[in-house]
Amino acid sequence: MSIYSELARLPGVLAAGEYSYRGDRYHYEGEMGDEQARMASIMCRSTTLAVHMQANMMKALNAECGCAPAQGWMVRGEMFSVCVFGNIFCFVDNANASINGVMQFLKENVGEQTGELV
Repeated sequence: MSIYSELARLPGVLAAGEYSYRGDRYHYEGEMGDEQARMASIMCRSTTLAVHMQANMMKALNAECGCAPAQGWMVRGEMFSVCVFGNIFCFVDNANASINGVMQFLKENVGEQTGELV
């Protein structure tokens, strides 16, 4: 079973998937259609690239900042949040999921990120 399949089964996770850093492939499971998953993978990929660029810029200012390589990111909305670690993403229902639990699962199952996006 894939990491995103396991992630999609966690309480409160609406959908989970993975995307390629090249942007040409994605897979998902959960409560979203194919077009929504395609748009989600594009959004997650572009945001991940921006987060890595910003972390690398901060590192260039202070080599000991501890901010690079970026490990992941999340954004919290009113009803749901998006959590990304490496190239794995998920959408979680804020009322029914533990963000800490989701991020812990991602950290334990995706592993440390090296900063290489290919």
